[in-house]
Amino acid sequence: MSLNSSVVAPQNQAQTLHNVFVYGSLLADDVVRVLLKRVPSSSLAILHDFHRFSIKGRVYPAILPVEKRKVTGRVLQGITDLELDVLDTFEDVEYERSDVEVFLMDSSERLWVRAYIWSNKNDPNLYGDWNFEEWKREHMNDFIKMTTGFMEELELPEAKPRVATYESFFQQDGGKSTKS
Repeated sequence: MSLNSSVVAPQNQAQTLHNVFVYGSLLADDVVRVLLKRVPSSSLAILHDFHRFSIKGRVYPAILPVEKRKVTGRVLQGITDLELDVLDTFEDVEYERSDVEVFLMDSSERLWVRAYIWSNKNDPNLYGDWNFEEWKREHMNDFIKMTTGFMEELELPEAKPRVATYESFFQQDGGKSTKS
């Protein structure tokens, strides 16, 4: 999808705003800023009965339902329809956008939000726990470069999917950034 082909609602029409639970690379404000051209307000949150997995050959995580586990992340607030389209395109076919209930840590409130759930429930490449601090140290700078390339590509009429951008970027890197 090209951003140039998106239809923008007239300014006098009310726009739907979304709350999106993020738990991986989108915990980094710098990645969010590249994608959305801003850093929305956010709240720390917990998603109960899910687990955040590492993925062989990838530097970003996946979440799937797992009883008695929890994923800590953030809820990005006030996401516009256009921004949600950007996130949908970025998450690509590997994830399905679903509604989930999270627990906001600052207010103890429960809130229904959007989240991107790994689409392959039986993926043999999922393992262990994904660690954000490790990702920041080892992969964030390259990931920001890849995300910048993705956004530049998205502006073109024949944009590549994010997975293709990711794979071509990290293959150029000699595979060093995909270690887990």
